Amino acid sequence: MFWSNWMVMNKKVLPIGLDIGHSSIKMVQLVLTDDGAKVLAAERASLPPHADEDDQTHQRLVTGTIKQLLTRGDFKGREVVSALPNERLRITSLRLSEAEACREEKTLQNQAAQRFGLDPRSDTIHHVLAGSVRQGDEAKNEYILLATDNETITSHISLLERAGLKLAGIDAVPCALFRNFERMMRRQEDKERTLMFIDVGHRYTTVVIGRAGEICFVKQMAFGVARFSEDIAAQLDISAADADALRLKRDGDTSVEASTQRLVADALAATGEQLAAEISLCLRYYSVTFRGRRIERALVTGGGAHEPAVLDVLRQRLAIETEVAEPLRGFDSSGIGCDEDRQRSLAEFALAVGLSLKGWGTSATRSREDEMASEPVLEGEPS
Repeated sequence: MFWSNWMVMNKKVLPIGLDIGHSSIKMVQLVLTDDGAKVLAAERASLPPHADEDDQTHQRLVTGTIKQLLTRGDFKGREVVSALPNERLRITSLRLSEAEACREEKTLQNQAAQRFGLDPRSDTIHHVLAGSVRQGDEAKNEYILLATDNETITSHISLLERAGLKLAGIDAVPCALFRNFERMMRRQEDKERTLMFIDVGHRYTTVVIGRAGEICFVKQMAFGVARFSEDIAAQLDISAADADALRLKRDGDTSVEASTQRLVADALAATGEQLAAEISLCLRYYSVTFRGRRIERALVTGGGAHEPAVLDVLRQRLAIETEVAEPLRGFDSSGIGCDEDRQRSLAEFALAVGLSLKGWGTSATRSREDEMASEPVLEGEPS
């Protein structure tokens, strides 16, 4: 993994952050100037439903869509940081005793290879130290393993090259999501906070818990916005496409019968409860594992952030403050015609912003980073 940047008229232009999702593609590029960080370009395009990521027709559609977005947006250069597909990233937690920690790297590599059937000599295996935990009378270190096979890396790079892009870095979804919001946790009082980030995508939901600028917990589940439409389709015996259209119409649409609206609302509520139950288990695991570290706030990102069935049930079940994230908070986004109200509707750009931010925090950008750390971005006041 690597990254690079270039200078344009005394501005430091970061690589394009590219989020290739299951239902859309998002691209964001940031530029750092003496006046602060600005959004240089931000574009989004929808993708039709598909079942096989390796399908050649789908890959041609992805590369063609990326080229269109590059042409449409005011992107500078073609360097890009992209995230691996959720279904190709393997994640697990592992605990090592103090005796095992002295040979940490080798032990973790071997454990990942055994659990995922990987070859540590050719495949990519990384780890994050989540913290110290008690297991019985023994103190152990808990690690988060993130791994993928070499074929996935090679295939992903090939897709980017066919789209006319130059790879500046490959990242994991949880790391990129956390990077976006870690920049907001630099004030002394914020360093003591524990926050939960919930990215509800089309097919996958990723939960990341962080404290003091460090990732403490990661969970990825095959449960996303598509499940809501699938459950509506099953309830009403209609196609997934028709169910998705009903879901998006919301209550009060006079073209939808009241009885149908009630059935849709019931299906959405039941599915939301299932998702909330899974996320509650994450919160419980963290609370039991890292005793005394209470989670104070949850920020919801992704395409599901604006699904009322998601927010309503999470607020009820999690019993902590739960809000829609604003990934462009603290950035000057006037150049893309984005005011504060519009920023609140861009939660699905969180991953792309985190990817573009790879490399943020170098000496050239530290002064602006420190300035942003003094902004009250976690309390909900306008930046």
